[in-house]
Amino acid sequence: DEKKFTQLQMKITSNRMMNPTRNLPFLFLIICLVSINLLPTSSGVTGTPSDLSEYDVYEDTVTPSGLVPVSPQSIRRCDYDPCREDQTPCHTLSTVTGCSCPGFTLNSEIPEAPKLKSVSCNGSGVVVRWCAPYSQVMAYLVAVEGRNEELLLEETQRSGIVEDLDHIAKVCVFAVNSAGKSDGSCMMYRPVDNRLRLTAGLIGGAVGFLLLLLLVGLLWRRRRQKEMDARNV
Repeated sequence: DEKKFTQLQMKITSNRMMNPTRNLPFLFLIICLVSINLLPTSSGVTGTPSDLSEYDVYEDTVTPSGLVPVSPQSIRRCDYDPCREDQTPCHTLSTVTGCSCPGFTLNSEIPEAPKLKSVSCNGSGVVVRWCAPYSQVMAYLVAVEGRNEELLLEETQRSGIVEDLDHIAKVCVFAVNSAGKSDGSCMMYRPVDNRLRLTAGLIGGAVGFLLLLLLVGLLWRRRRQKEMDARNV
């Protein structure tokens, strides 16, 4: 069609040059038709960008609706006290409530050493108290220097009792998880001398017995004096 249209234009031009006045109305009609044909046509779909680069720019400016920015102020620390007895582990609190345990090492890393607070005698045994490390712990071990057996305690415990310890010894506590055992936190236990306690008890008992005898003697003498005064009257 375009080829035919071009040929037609050439033919018209040739005729115009040969006779410029005879076909003037017809030439005007042809020019109008050509002008209408050359007008730009609009797409049937409205609102579609003609340039793909415009769509790319628009796509880059879209923010995914599924991502919600979290500010540091919205993250709260877990209610966790490493020295509290029967305390729920911090990583468990974090899993359940979504709180934060800053500084805690994972279960795949060897735990830090717990902090041994005190080693004291309570009559039935030696009480060992400690605070948990900032690590995931599965259990605790309490060891006494010179003994092969270790006291195994649960991760929620912060104290243990060592029995039959009546001499000076180093007591250590270790934290254990799946990666291994921590360094020990140790303290020397120095028991009170039992002989000194026995001596103090014997002295106290003897003094008490002497005071009792003195009191009985005074009461007996006073009663005897009253009887003698009654006879003389």
